Amino acid sequence: MSRNLIVGQSGGPTAVINESLVGVVQAAQASPEVDRVLGMRRGIEGLLEGSLIDLTDLDADRAERIAGTPGAALGSCRRRITDEDIERAGATLRDHDVKYVCYIGGNDSADTTHRISAESENHLGLHAVAVPKTIDNDLPETDHCPGYGSIARFVATAVLETALDTRSLPRAYPIKIIEVMGRDAGWVAVSAGLGSRNPELGPHVIWPPELPFDPAHFLARIEQAHRDCGYAIAVVAETIRDKHGQPVGAELASVDDFGHPIMRGTADTLMRLVERELGVTARFDKPGGLQRSSFCLRSDVDAKEAREVGTEAVRLVLEGQTDVMVGLRRLDDSPYRVETFPIPLEKIANRQRALPADYFDPRELRATDAFRRYAQPLLGAGPIGPFETL
Repeated sequence: MSRNLIVGQSGGPTAVINESLVGVVQAAQASPEVDRVLGMRRGIEGLLEGSLIDLTDLDADRAERIAGTPGAALGSCRRRITDEDIERAGATLRDHDVKYVCYIGGNDSADTTHRISAESENHLGLHAVAVPKTIDNDLPETDHCPGYGSIARFVATAVLETALDTRSLPRAYPIKIIEVMGRDAGWVAVSAGLGSRNPELGPHVIWPPELPFDPAHFLARIEQAHRDCGYAIAVVAETIRDKHGQPVGAELASVDDFGHPIMRGTADTLMRLVERELGVTARFDKPGGLQRSSFCLRSDVDAKEAREVGTEAVRLVLEGQTDVMVGLRRLDDSPYRVETFPIPLEKIANRQRALPADYFDPRELRATDAFRRYAQPLLGAGPIGPFETL
């Protein structure tokens, strides 16, 4: 019987998701224990549909170009698998003599890998390992997630640049509200201040999803910054909710297969609140998908670690491990060092890690020094900027 390995990508693409893919493929190619390397088109959907690609002979030059390409090279999906899906997936895996599964994704993908692992114990004889990937940085048990360092660098840079833009025309639109991703955890929003070394530039207000939205507090901080600086920069997570748990956004567009809300209108709602209550002109920026997978500002540390977790996933499945995710354990901040280790998927699937309380000051609405020490190494080499003002 052949000993084939299959790899798939799932969830929102990041700037480094293809690094993990190449890490898996090249580690599998190098192993005499793997006969063929297969890829799922559009993640688990491609597996269910029998839409696979043979990656066994992917040459090194093309692999490196793929690693440096935004988006998910194999295609991605968001799909909650059913018991019937598990049976169909098992049939496809058996038909292609697959013994090893590496699935790249976040919380929901960890659940998919966990279910495949559980089923394999009974029928499939597989070894399945999850490869971490999420800009939300909300996987429990691991220090951080590949994909986060790059979006943090993007958001920190974008917020600093829009602050400088707003500072240039404070009488035209003195209040700027920037809406960022992050689902139910504030890791992305709180990274917005990592690029600024001048408190005047802001961001003057950061509102993560863990903090119930208080209009009076929000407006007071905006008004104070406007009075002190002549303008104000606010960064808000797209999923912030009020004290009753209701979305601040004007419209709940829909929910995905896993029940996660897809929000619209948060920044627009707050812009109108500011104009109505404070009587000043406001604008909003929403980088949307650009922040998630932009290659131009990706972190070199993030790229290196994304490759490493893909490589490590193959090592784990080949040594017989299954139903685990590759985690990252921090060894030191200066110099920054991490190591990989396996985490049981039952500790990760369908769970989220919120921003720790000591990483954010809810009164001043800004990141703490503890968060800066945690996040700064993940941004990678090179300063943001340098920028100078008169």
